[in-house]
Amino acid sequence: MYNSIKYFEEECIKRFEKLEDDFIKNPKKLAEYVLGLTEELHNLGLKMIQESLEEMNQMLRKSPKRLQHWVVESHDTKQLITSLGAVTFEKTLFTNKETGESEYLLDRIMGLEKHERITEDALARMLKESVQTSYRRGGEETSLTTDVKKQTVKNKIHALEFPKNKEKPEKKKEVEYLYIEADEDHASLQFREKKGDLIENENHRKNNCLITKLVYVHEGIENEAPQSKRHKLVNPYYFCGTSYGEENAEFWDEVYEYINNHYDLDKVKKVYLSSDGGSWIKSGMKRIAGITYVLDEFHLEKYLIKLTSHMKDSKEDALDELRAAIRSKTKQDFEEIVDRLEDCLVDETGLKRIATGREYILSNWTAAKLRLRHQNRVKGSSTEGHVSHVLSNRMSSRPMGWSITGATKMAKLRAYELNGGDMLELVRYQKRDLQKAAGAEYDVLSSTQMIQSEKNRHGELGKYTEYISHSMSLQNKKIVNFNAHIWGL
Repeated sequence: MYNSIKYFEEECIKRFEKLEDDFIKNPKKLAEYVLGLTEELHNLGLKMIQESLEEMNQMLRKSPKRLQHWVVESHDTKQLITSLGAVTFEKTLFTNKETGESEYLLDRIMGLEKHERITEDALARMLKESVQTSYRRGGEETSLTTDVKKQTVKNKIHALEFPKNKEKPEKKKEVEYLYIEADEDHASLQFREKKGDLIENENHRKNNCLITKLVYVHEGIENEAPQSKRHKLVNPYYFCGTSYGEENAEFWDEVYEYINNHYDLDKVKKVYLSSDGGSWIKSGMKRIAGITYVLDEFHLEKYLIKLTSHMKDSKEDALDELRAAIRSKTKQDFEEIVDRLEDCLVDETGLKRIATGREYILSNWTAAKLRLRHQNRVKGSSTEGHVSHVLSNRMSSRPMGWSITGATKMAKLRAYELNGGDMLELVRYQKRDLQKAAGAEYDVLSSTQMIQSEKNRHGELGKYTEYISHSMSLQNKKIVNFNAHIWGL
């Protein structure tokens, strides 16, 4: 740190003064002033990081504890990519006397994996950008000065593991009604196992579709503001995955575990599951006892419109009649109405549309009936909007192709980000089960050494700080005189 502060006093202050002088002469160039200061501070930060790393490496070389088990093998120049920029520094390769294994001990005490050249803060920036835009942009935003290849970004995301929400509040929430909404999106695959394995069927369509799953739990809907017409979910929590990412039972077990850990289920009158009736949703809801499945409002209305779109002026009357039949009558009553609507059609396309609508509602009859009967308690569904916001916006709204692993990890990363997850904590979570390197059982640096070294450095810095304070006082006097000259004070 001593050399960095010396550099600040001897080089940076002069440049700061020059930048300020130029700004005062031409106050319209505030942008140039800000950019110039940013560059100088940025360079100073990189020098401080470099010096700190090299000082720690020097402490390892001098450490008596290290000398007991490790000998110097070579001195190398390495580059480490931080969020501030690329730092080039010297570090020492040591060899263990007992095992013969070689290791950069500086990497060990900093917690860096072998051959790792990107710091945790830089990886967190990479993930934060990649989850919103693309692998390429994630690589560009990893560091302020150094780009990372999109292949590297892809490899990091493919290797991600996500923590389960094991949080157990001291007091569980007590709510009368709890809501689960589920839907899916479809991502396009580049390949399934290897490139070229997407086979066309008789309709010349490839099997390149991957289902991405979305489930979210919430406590209801409220206005964003007192006078606002916009609504928001109350305390939502998101779960995402794919049809290949994990077993469907495991996916729903995670949903149930979250609900059980956070809510007093004895106080919940009803748990409503709103969805479009997908098979993975119907099979999953069996994992949660006491759930009430209702058809989501969007899909119910979509298929009712299919049945009545040809009725023109009588369309609203037909819709009301169908809703009444679903709400309080039988399947036979419903089918009689559909038969009358079908008699008004002669074209094959219309008949197919009627058949599709009839089949969908009949196959989800109980769920459709509950949706219309429980209108006061079942909130309007927002699954389509959430699918667009959570999944489609990143994974399918623009032409792009995924691998199964990439789509699964990105879906989970989107949920992690929406749940307020900290990307830095996610990066650190990846190191939870790392195996120790050979010789890791030996101490290489004692805390006493570290503390004593810091005291020595602080003593040097204290003396130099006095010198800097005196120099800054002289600089301030010069600036005041300069200002008085420019502005005629």
